[in-house]
Amino acid sequence: MMAIYGPLRLILDVAFFIMIIHIIMSWLISFQVLNLHQQFVAQIWYGLNRLLEPIYNPIRRILPDTRPLDLAPLVAIVILISLRDYILPSILLR
Repeated sequence: MMAIYGPLRLILDVAFFIMIIHIIMSWLISFQVLNLHQQFVAQIWYGLNRLLEPIYNPIRRILPDTRPLDLAPLVAIVILISLRDYILPSILLR
C-alpha cells in the first residue's frame, strides 16, 4: 500500500502548492502589485486558471453567489487538506 500512498500524497501536495500560488497571485493582481499586461505574469496566471478552473467550477455551482469574494479556492483547499491529511492515510495505511 505504501507504493500507492507515496505518489498520491505527492500529487495532493503539488496540487496544494499550486492552489496556494494561485491564491497569492490573485491577491497580488487584485492589489495591483502584479500587472497582467506583463507577458510572463499573464502566461502564469492564465495557465493556473486553465489548470484550476475545472476544480473550482463545480464548487462555485454549489456555493451561494458571494460576488466580490470567491470562496471556491478556500473550499477546494479544505477538501484537499482533508483528503491529504485525514482520508488518504486512513484508507491506505490500514
